[in-house]
Amino acid sequence: MLISSRTLALHRRRRQQPWWRWSPQRCLVKVRLKWVKNRGLDHIIDRDTNVKAACLLKDAIAAAPSGLLSARSLAPLQKNLGLTVPLLRFLRRYPTLFHEQPHPRFPSLPAFSLAPASLLLHRREQDAFVSTLPDDSAHRLARLLMMARSRALPVASISPLRYDLGLPSNFSSALPAARPDLFTLSRRRSDGAPVLSLTAWPEHLAVSALQIRHRDALAQPSTAPLVFPMKFPRDYGSMNKVKAWMEDFHRLPYVSPYEDTSGIDPQSDLMEKHVVGVLHEFLSLTIHKKTKRTYLRSLREELGLPHKFTRIFNRYSGIFYLSLKCKTITVVLREGYERGKLVEQHPLALLRDKFYYVMRTGILYRGKGCSKLAFEEDDLFGEQVGVDNEQQHNDFDEADDSSDEEEYYELDDSDAEG
Repeated sequence: MLISSRTLALHRRRRQQPWWRWSPQRCLVKVRLKWVKNRGLDHIIDRDTNVKAACLLKDAIAAAPSGLLSARSLAPLQKNLGLTVPLLRFLRRYPTLFHEQPHPRFPSLPAFSLAPASLLLHRREQDAFVSTLPDDSAHRLARLLMMARSRALPVASISPLRYDLGLPSNFSSALPAARPDLFTLSRRRSDGAPVLSLTAWPEHLAVSALQIRHRDALAQPSTAPLVFPMKFPRDYGSMNKVKAWMEDFHRLPYVSPYEDTSGIDPQSDLMEKHVVGVLHEFLSLTIHKKTKRTYLRSLREELGLPHKFTRIFNRYSGIFYLSLKCKTITVVLREGYERGKLVEQHPLALLRDKFYYVMRTGILYRGKGCSKLAFEEDDLFGEQVGVDNEQQHNDFDEADDSSDEEEYYELDDSDAEG
């Protein structure tokens, strides 16, 4: 934290001087990199989209008083789930998770309840939330609020991130009750919308993932800046122009996402590196080290992101990867994955892997006028959790990009999303 304090003190002194005396000029070379498809990360996003949709549907059915919801009641969730198939077809595809039955009042209307395997996983998930609620879940949400300029966010803006951040469905009431020292739930005066805000500033949480990664270096007196891990697409890392550009970028001071940046020129290279740090920290807070671009867009002003922040992802493709799978734009933290697997296996991520395994063990195939329920394993909760199948599809590394198709694509914030 020594470097962080020096940087903050330097900015405080500079704010007392004219901006032209301290503001770093634009010196980074503008390097235009073409977007390269990564089939491995695209496959992960395709897989996790189905898992997320199944988990959110499970939560909706479990929250129903009768534990039963009609297909018509679940239909409004179609858009938010990000599915590329009709919702009813998706529910019927996984009978090990969702049990279909006639509606008690309207027999012609299909209704769904949770299958035994899904109920068991739901209970395990709730137990995991209870055990991690005071610490892990609270700390992730607190860090998000600490990055916000107002130290507060509307509940409606946090709700889409609930799955990505590993928060319980009732986080807006459960977290303030469990940690009143961190959170306060109030109503916005203008429209009465619920707002979650920080009760106090937890100094021990104001440490970014990059600072934790370089903890040993920070413990020693040094003025060397912190370096972001880079995983460039094939051939990019060997380009002399890219190397020179990244060296200049790393020489800039690292300004923590939790520091005051009011004294930094918004058009400077230092501010651009700070924005990279904010996006890096935000993705580091997520369970699966990725999220949708639309979720970031709703927090753009609070996080201090530029209007067209998608250009940052394109510009620093060694840190981030943009995927166009599932009719949306997803941003991934490259360092979060190694050979198709998460580097940091959170307990919720392991539980969701079991959820994915249960989905694969009983898929209802419909073809040639017949239906077949195929089970791959007898033990739905075996220790392997489909490791063999997952390794068969995901056993890759950056060297495998040689088989990927390279496509020129200038992705911008104006691109439409599904």
